[in-house]
Amino acid sequence: MYKIYTLIVAAALVASCDTTEQKKDLALKYPATKKVDTSDTYFGKTIKDPYRWLEDDRSAETESWVKAQNEVTFGYLEEIPFRDQLEERLKDLWNYEKITSPYKEGDYTYYSKNNGLQNQYVVYRKDAEGNEEVFLDPNTFSEDGTTSLAGLSFSDNGKLAAYAISEGGSDWRKIIVIDAETKERVGDTITDVKFSGISWKENEGFFYSSYDKPEGSELSAKTDQHKLYYHKLGTPQAEDEVIFGGTEAQKHRYVQGRVTEDNRFLVISAANSTAGNKLFVKDLSVENAPLKTIMGEEVSETGIFDSKGTTLYLVTDLDASNKRIVKTDIDDPAPDNWTEVIPETEHVLSASKGAGYIFAEYMIDAVSKVYQYDYDGNRVREIELPGIGSAGNFNGKEDAEFIYYSYANYNTPGSIYKLEPDSGDSELYWKPNINFDSEKYTSEQVFYTSKDGTKVPMIITYKKGLEKNGNNPTILYGYGGFNVSLTPSFSTAMAVWLEQGGIYAVPNIRGGGEYGKKWHDAGTKMQKQNVFDDFIAAGEFLIEENYTSSDRLAIRGGSNGGLLVGATMTQRPDLMKVALPAVGVLDMLRYHTFTAGAGWAYDYGTSEQSPEMFEYLLNYSPVHNVKEGKSYPATLITTGDHDDRVVPAHSFKFAAELQEKQSGTAPVLIRIETNAGHGAGTPVSKTIEQYADIFSFTLYNMGYEELPDRSVLKELKD
Repeated sequence: MYKIYTLIVAAALVASCDTTEQKKDLALKYPATKKVDTSDTYFGKTIKDPYRWLEDDRSAETESWVKAQNEVTFGYLEEIPFRDQLEERLKDLWNYEKITSPYKEGDYTYYSKNNGLQNQYVVYRKDAEGNEEVFLDPNTFSEDGTTSLAGLSFSDNGKLAAYAISEGGSDWRKIIVIDAETKERVGDTITDVKFSGISWKENEGFFYSSYDKPEGSELSAKTDQHKLYYHKLGTPQAEDEVIFGGTEAQKHRYVQGRVTEDNRFLVISAANSTAGNKLFVKDLSVENAPLKTIMGEEVSETGIFDSKGTTLYLVTDLDASNKRIVKTDIDDPAPDNWTEVIPETEHVLSASKGAGYIFAEYMIDAVSKVYQYDYDGNRVREIELPGIGSAGNFNGKEDAEFIYYSYANYNTPGSIYKLEPDSGDSELYWKPNINFDSEKYTSEQVFYTSKDGTKVPMIITYKKGLEKNGNNPTILYGYGGFNVSLTPSFSTAMAVWLEQGGIYAVPNIRGGGEYGKKWHDAGTKMQKQNVFDDFIAAGEFLIEENYTSSDRLAIRGGSNGGLLVGATMTQRPDLMKVALPAVGVLDMLRYHTFTAGAGWAYDYGTSEQSPEMFEYLLNYSPVHNVKEGKSYPATLITTGDHDDRVVPAHSFKFAAELQEKQSGTAPVLIRIETNAGHGAGTPVSKTIEQYADIFSFTLYNMGYEELPDRSVLKELKD
């Protein structure tokens, strides 16, 4: 699959697959990375940045560096004796039919389906007689499968559809409009769209969001003024009206517009950071109606999730860190006139609606519990879920006959259930036919103590009968930021890891949203070290309780989780054997100078805001904390050359620092996926290759010459 490149053989393979010694089978000759005398001065302190030149994603030098690094990386991975076996098993396990919940648009019922190994899901539909046909097949968008469907929205009568595509994993999109009946294109293709939904105004046109095309590289140049546009069908994009943004008073980094289901209100959310928003509403039923302000400051997360007549229903964390549901009237929708519908509880609320009901999903120690309410706030019932796990997608239109929701946990593949909302009766609608026996595995939730005494939950999944002998290969996965909650979900790739006797541990560390705004805030700005301390304590717990040892522990995370891995491995390189930072935010002094990175300041702060914040960021920034003479764990950095959210320069500079300063014998490699972005829309074929590389690198550097449990592969061959 990969071209084999010349490697310098330094020692023979270690004989026993049970050994945990670091094998010195391949001494890598890393590509030379030149250093340029570049520096910045922050509050009188000069910081050198010798690899700044790698930030230029358009230069021939950077392209050559990427190619040279990939040659070494893929050459190393190709030599791992069991890599192809892992890829074979991943393909086998992945090869089962997957579908999404159905939904009604016009005269058809739509859903997406993947027959197993298709690179992208295909959109299907059925008519009233149950006749099935393909509606959109993203696998035909490009020969290599790297152009993906990034959004689909139907006009009010279902006669028209607008869909967004992403090319090469980029966050920049195009929107294509088609006649839903004939599937023929209608009007112009809308280009240069970014961080946008598609929301129709009846059947006339739709709202979308974008930035002006940046100067310089569109993959890395800063974008900081988002605008909401209205596109009227039959007119050129150049005539699209700016609805919000474009003036200094309306300058925001993130602007979204959405029309309520009854087509009466345009709801506009505007923000400068990833936490907190302003909220505006416009009555579309009144000609030239003014834009009314609901929230004029970014002091809360507040959104309208439904409307009935002149009444607006909102979910908010204003004066309720775990969120509540309120209602107000369009005449004067400010907070002083809110009436509480569902009050805040001790657990975090997520709200959705369908079939005339409100569904309130609560996270209780990261596990789902769901209640059904009427619009007066009366509890109708608790929804009986299949077990302890994550349930979601309780969405539907006002006239929906059924609500379809999903359920999964770490060892149970996702299934779809059909709820009759008036009776509360629920039945299994679809269950995957996957070649994986969930009954052989179990998950347990534990609570451990972090450095400052905080109790943190963690779910640990493994094969039943596991012996706690400190010798089990373990992946510790985390995120810890942006109010993101890690709830139980099934991963086909992680199922292969579990089959090999692997442990998968996921702690719900601070910075996430599992316990509301306070939990999130406790992992932001000058409290960010709490996130790393929580993650380190999770690793120490797994070792102390003999689930694993430092010789059999790998840490993994992506994006903000890539920062988590980078900070943890530079602060405690002795804790783990393998580090797997993916698409990470790794240069904390300059992250805000790329694309929309400045919007992450709520979580991180910036190096320019104060001497104290600069020093704090410098103290943990992974790129700046790789030390000469330190022995770092075996590291496989992964990124994509088209990542325009967390630009790959973060990963490039971190790899260069590690390769230069690594004093130990463990490899430091960077795997750069070409024609790929931050992760969304990645073709299945590429995803399988990535996991085969990650798992084989991890096990090999834990001391395995062959797979820990080959019985699964033997059964497969037999």
